Amino acid sequence: MTTRETTALLPLDDIGLDLSLGDRAMVTAYGAIQWPWLLRSLHGGRKADKVALLEHLDLPLDALPNLGSWKADTNFLWHIVHAIEQLRPAQVVELGCGASSFIIGRALQLNGGGHCVSYDQHEQFAAITREWIVENGIPADIRHAPLGPPPSGWPGHWYQLSDVPPQIDLLVVDGPPWAIHPHVRGSASSLFPNLRPGGRVLLDDAARLGERVVARRWRKEHHNMRFILDSKGAKGTLLGQKLVS
Repeated sequence: MTTRETTALLPLDDIGLDLSLGDRAMVTAYGAIQWPWLLRSLHGGRKADKVALLEHLDLPLDALPNLGSWKADTNFLWHIVHAIEQLRPAQVVELGCGASSFIIGRALQLNGGGHCVSYDQHEQFAAITREWIVENGIPADIRHAPLGPPPSGWPGHWYQLSDVPPQIDLLVVDGPPWAIHPHVRGSASSLFPNLRPGGRVLLDDAARLGERVVARRWRKEHHNMRFILDSKGAKGTLLGQKLVS
């Protein structure tokens, strides 16, 4: 399954995860509060915006037929493209592969040819996504990273990352899904030390309640970072940048 298939409401099932009672309670509580947002997130963006994005990247108009829900929406993909055009990054790291991996790879092709490594907990999905991207003539370094213990201080499960680049220009956070824990993406801050000064972070689904909590904590704990919320689109994007001292 890739972004070519019909959009579903829920993310792919994380089979085998042993969620604690506390984590399950948090997921249930947040789900009861944010279900209207989840329904709205099925909308992947205006058709005109997607057409403009694909034309901007010189891609066929059927390259991304289905977006929304657990997949990135058009607004988030535009943020990725703008960041790559402005930074001309040598190294991108992505957490959670899919349509965003396709767009990152194409934008890098057109803007300096940097490298992206993408991590995903679903081994089969990662393999299919890699094949899909390569079939379109775009290099793809997509790696399986099973979920396991999170970094100290954060809940849920987190990617067991290997060979993480020591210096990152752009960090794209589009996973793991909130159904593991509403604050699960907060663990992405474990990669902030790898960000070069001036490097950026893009957090998808930032209008969601759990991600708003994550953003408040990031602002409180990382004074060498600046964060701005763009609430446009169906899902919102948190824009972060590491300050140059």
